Amino acid sequence: MLFRSIRINAERLPSFSPSPGRISQYHAPGGLGVRMDSAIYDGYSIPPYYDSLIGKLIVHGRDRPEALSRLRRALGELVVDGIDTTVPLFHALLGEEDVLTGNYDIHWLEHWLETNLG
Repeated sequence: MLFRSIRINAERLPSFSPSPGRISQYHAPGGLGVRMDSAIYDGYSIPPYYDSLIGKLIVHGRDRPEALSRLRRALGELVVDGIDTTVPLFHALLGEEDVLTGNYDIHWLEHWLETNLG
């Protein structure tokens, strides 16, 4: 069994600055091997002074391809409207061959962000 989790933050890309505001619509993904841990809901207000973490999306699968497939599906189902989040970043990362194959190190994301988000 392989687990993958991502931290969904209320942040504006590419600066990763806080994105306070009211969540106008929220829908958590679900299904086999998918769990969303969050306390947000439709109408929830994120104050300007907070930890930017608004949820963790956790998936598991028999192997890496299955876990990544579930993660891609779950991200596609996740709706957090009214604020900026890091969800688009994860969509982009799941399109990268290095991420899909596990061919990255501790500095990979730093270089990718510099190249792709400038």
